[in-house]
Amino acid sequence: MKAQPDPARPPGSTPPASPRVLIADDQELIRTGFRLILTARGIDVVGEAADGAEAVAAERRLRPDVVLMDIRMPTMDGLEATRRILDHSPRCRVLMLTTFDLDRYVYGALALGASGFLLKDVTADHLAAAVRLVDTGDALLAPSITRRLVQRFASADQSAGDGPTPAIHRDLAALTPRELEVLTLLSRGLSNTELAQALTLSEATVKTHVARIFAKLALRDRAQAVVLAYETGLVTPGDT
Repeated sequence: MKAQPDPARPPGSTPPASPRVLIADDQELIRTGFRLILTARGIDVVGEAADGAEAVAAERRLRPDVVLMDIRMPTMDGLEATRRILDHSPRCRVLMLTTFDLDRYVYGALALGASGFLLKDVTADHLAAAVRLVDTGDALLAPSITRRLVQRFASADQSAGDGPTPAIHRDLAALTPRELEVLTLLSRGLSNTELAQALTLSEATVKTHVARIFAKLALRDRAQAVVLAYETGLVTPGDT
């Protein structure tokens, strides 16, 4: 039987290249396990690092597409390593590795521009799918978890008054009323399809609004958009 063309790929185009991945974790067993999982699924692991300083140096040397970054490591933690990597290589995607989801350091990493986070007990298929997803430019976000994470720490920082300075500084005045509406709903976890339904717009129009919001506010992805919405007070803890 003749093979059928892939309807999602234009005729004559080549399959997307596999993402090149750097694994940064101070536990050798974690690094080895993730390497085996990813290489078995056709994803190229270009290097490993045992701490944040090694991760920064390896990223500059190897130029991976995606970095799997542990939060807590000796010498330099994953938060500082993420900041340095994204300052140097804005197109690089960072996925944080953590043992529990409601982690203040994960919140800080999302504010800095990390594209999402994974629990270390992630399944093999989910790990590979997450790496491929963020390599396309999407953020890896489970809306309910992300909202709980941001609500907890944005609320705590605001009520304390002396918490850390927000990592994202943007002026929402640059947005039109419609763009503010889109950002508000996006920050509550709505997908593009759900946004289109809620606003009675086409999905293509919603994508255009989202792209303009990101461009005007210099945001990398939906993860930063959620953090920004809470830090500016556009969305407040408890909003539905």
